[in-house]
Amino acid sequence: MNKNLSEILRFRRHQLGQLIDFPAILWSGISSPRNFPANKYPYRANSHFLYFAGIPLENAAIVLERGNMQLFMDDPHPSNNLWHGAAPNREEIAAKIGADDAKPMTELVEQLTIINDLENIATIPVQDAATWTQQTQILNRFILPQQPLTGRDLELAKAIISLRLCHDDMALIELKKAVNVSIAAHKKGMKVTRAASLEAEIRAAMEAVIISENMTTAYSSIVTVHGEILHNQHYHHAIKSGDLLLADVGAETANGWASDITRTWPVSGKFSPTQKDIYDIVLTAHDACIANIFPGVEYAEIHLLAAKIIAEGLVNLGILRGKPEDLVKMDLHALFFPHGIGHLLGLDVHDMEDLGDLAGYDLGRERSSRFGLSYLRLNRPLLPGMLVTIEPGFYQVPAILNDPKIRNQYQYLVNWERLAQFADVRGIRIEDDVLVTTSGREVLTAALPTKTSDIENLVS
Repeated sequence: MNKNLSEILRFRRHQLGQLIDFPAILWSGISSPRNFPANKYPYRANSHFLYFAGIPLENAAIVLERGNMQLFMDDPHPSNNLWHGAAPNREEIAAKIGADDAKPMTELVEQLTIINDLENIATIPVQDAATWTQQTQILNRFILPQQPLTGRDLELAKAIISLRLCHDDMALIELKKAVNVSIAAHKKGMKVTRAASLEAEIRAAMEAVIISENMTTAYSSIVTVHGEILHNQHYHHAIKSGDLLLADVGAETANGWASDITRTWPVSGKFSPTQKDIYDIVLTAHDACIANIFPGVEYAEIHLLAAKIIAEGLVNLGILRGKPEDLVKMDLHALFFPHGIGHLLGLDVHDMEDLGDLAGYDLGRERSSRFGLSYLRLNRPLLPGMLVTIEPGFYQVPAILNDPKIRNQYQYLVNWERLAQFADVRGIRIEDDVLVTTSGREVLTAALPTKTSDIENLVS
C-alpha cells in the first residue's frame, strides 16, 4: 500500500463512527500450532481487523470509538531478533496505520474497565479458538464463531458489512494486483500442462507464480482432472490424453485482498467435440450473466439466467427433455449445476462469510430450501463498487447422477443414454471477477481468455 494508508484507514474508521454510537473491539487473532508449539500454520489476520488496521498484525487488538482507534499489541520479544529478524515496534506500527494511541496488550483489560460498560462493547468472533476464548474471558460473555450474533455485536456486523460491500479505491488497487498475478498463474498452468504427468506439477507451476510475487493463495487451490468434485483438494492424479483439467486458483496480496479465477482446459490442447459442446453452453451462460450485470440488478436473477441457459443448452444437446423454464422451476439444471453463480470477493475469497448469510443476503431474505437455489451465496441487488464472481459450471457428480431416487424421479426428463455420450466431460467451470460500476461492469479478469480457440492456443 502507498503513503496514503493511514488516511484511508482513518476514513474507514470515521465511516464506522458515523454508523455506530458504541465502542467496538476487534482482535487480529494468532497463529495455530501444528502438532507442537514452534511449528505453526501460516498466519492470517482476521479480515474485519485488517479492514480498519490495514496490516496483518498478530496477537493485536484495536478499540474503535467515535472514529478513533487505539492499538493494543506487545513489542517483539528480544528473542524475536534471533529467530525471525528485527521487526517494527508498537509506536512505529501505530504511526504507519494512523492509530490515535498504542499500548501493550496487558493494558487492554484496563482500557475496557475505563469504558466501564462491557455489555456496551461490541465485537466479532475470531476463528481461532485461543482468540475467541480470550474474547469470551475479557468481555465476560460467550463469544463463539458458531453462535449467531446478537445485540451490539449484530449491530457492529451490519455496520461493517455496509462499509465492506462496496470497495474503496485503495481496496481496488490491491484487488487488481491479486487479479493480475492470478491471470499470470493461470497462463503458466496452461503453458506447462502438455509436459506435465501429474496434476501436482501444474499446481506447483501456478502457485510458483503467486509466491514469486510475494503473495499467497487466497484459498486451497483446485487443480484437477476430476472437476466433478467441486472442492477437490487432491492433486496426485495422472494427466491423461482426453482429460479436461479444471484449475480454480487465486492469489491473495500480503495485506489480505483476494482474487478468484477458474478456467478449464484440455490437457492435450484440443477440446473433443463433446467437451466443446458442453464448454460452449457454460461459456454462453457465463457471458450472458456478465453482460447483465448493472447496478440495481438482483444477483439471484443472474443466477437464474445462468440456470435457464444451461438448461436450454442441455435440451438442445438432447440431454434434457422439456421447456428450459419448466426444467429450472423443477431444479433439473441443478443436477449438473448445483452451486450458486458466485459470491462477494474482497478481503476473503468468499467475503464476510464468517458472518453467515448476514453479508450475502439482503435484509429480510433467507436461503431457499430448493435444490437449485440453496447454495446461492449472494442474494442482494448489485451496487457500484461490489466485486462479485460469475462462475457457471457443468459437473457429472456421481453422488447426484448415480442416486437411484434421482434417476427414477427424472427418468423421463433426462436422456441417460444421450448423457453417457458425454462421459469425457467430468467438470467444467469458468469463473471471472466482475466489478459493478456506476454504468455497468468491469471484468477485472478479462485478460485471461475464455473462448475455446484461445484456450487451445494457450495450452498448445
